[in-house]
Amino acid sequence: MSTLAVDRLGAGRDVDTVEAPPGVTVSAHQLTTFDGAKVEGVLYALDGATTVVTIMHPRQSMTHHPMIPLFLRSGVSVWTQGSRSPNNDIALVHEQAVLDAAAGHVFLRDAGFEAVLTFGHSGGGTLSAFYIEQASLEPELRLDVTPAGRPIALAGARMPVPDGAIFLAPHPGQGQVLLHCIDPSVTDESDPMSVDPALDMYSPGNGFAEPPEQSRYRADFLRAYRAAQKDRIARIDGRAVELAAEASQARTRFARTKDPADRRRSLAPRILTTYRTDADPCYVDLSIDPNDRHYGSLFGRRPDLINYGLVGFGRLTTPDAWLSTWSANHTNADFVRCAAGVRLPALYLEFSGDQAVLPTASARMFAALAGADKIRHVVRGQHFGQSIVDGEPTGYAAAAVHIDRWLADRFATAPPQRTR
Repeated sequence: MSTLAVDRLGAGRDVDTVEAPPGVTVSAHQLTTFDGAKVEGVLYALDGATTVVTIMHPRQSMTHHPMIPLFLRSGVSVWTQGSRSPNNDIALVHEQAVLDAAAGHVFLRDAGFEAVLTFGHSGGGTLSAFYIEQASLEPELRLDVTPAGRPIALAGARMPVPDGAIFLAPHPGQGQVLLHCIDPSVTDESDPMSVDPALDMYSPGNGFAEPPEQSRYRADFLRAYRAAQKDRIARIDGRAVELAAEASQARTRFARTKDPADRRRSLAPRILTTYRTDADPCYVDLSIDPNDRHYGSLFGRRPDLINYGLVGFGRLTTPDAWLSTWSANHTNADFVRCAAGVRLPALYLEFSGDQAVLPTASARMFAALAGADKIRHVVRGQHFGQSIVDGEPTGYAAAAVHIDRWLADRFATAPPQRTR
């Protein structure tokens, strides 16, 4: 690994891909969700294709995902679904994202596709598992409130059940990811520089080594570190629950008294700021749950610096978004929990160099899928599809080989163009 690569801040996520085949019509669509929100989607309709793959992530646009032309070359159409909270953690409520996904599934069924498949990459994997779990339930058994106590209209929504699910490097849910990468050495939530030296993973006294050297952490330090991460999440949970309750009480009072002051209190945003969330020891000690991953986090090769910067998970959130998305203790969007309701044919693809999902977590997530028809493959690649070594095929190209075979065996596809 070059010194330049280690010192560079920010991850290189651009991955070259193939050209789309001929015979593809691209159209943009605006949809209205069951609860009245507007979301957008783009349909890549392949001539002759009766199967469509829907790609969605709860907080990122999938319109240019590198897998799109690879799916089209496999003989299926592609739908990229937007959410009401693109590129923004601050108001991301996963239960609302499920309603956003439902609008896309309704659109695709009404468009006449014979088979609709979900494709969930990274956080999109947990969202698709969450959608499938809820869609598969009788309406009266679906969730009716968010973790913050807000009513959510899943019972009344039309939620078509997909015909199959493809998971590519799915992570176990934003709450689980944050639980493992939040810095437990923060002693004051209002001070990004506060630190408990005994819990600082970036202190040489605790096992950290300046890159490009690898760090090594003692087992007793890791045990204390993981326990302290749970404690910090619980403390933020307590504040989020308190603020959510205040807003809920104001809404209840307004419904009774119509006092404008209560209406304002119910709407006034209370923003949680969560500092230092790029601090998983696995990023710099590659002997922990080893795989082919490179040194560093999803955000770059210097997590010891990134941890103190602006970029990171869950930096700014409402109490509603924290409890629904980022709290491992409150979120419903937990892959293992949701996977118990996924009984569809499923293809689970794991990247061998993933920095966000390590082998132990992947094994647990795959085992939780409840369907009898499920297949797991490990392919070489990093979390965002980069090749492990320059000159190798990308992770997306490696994944497409297995996707081609899985699609051909189970679903009608147009004549594929498999030249990569």
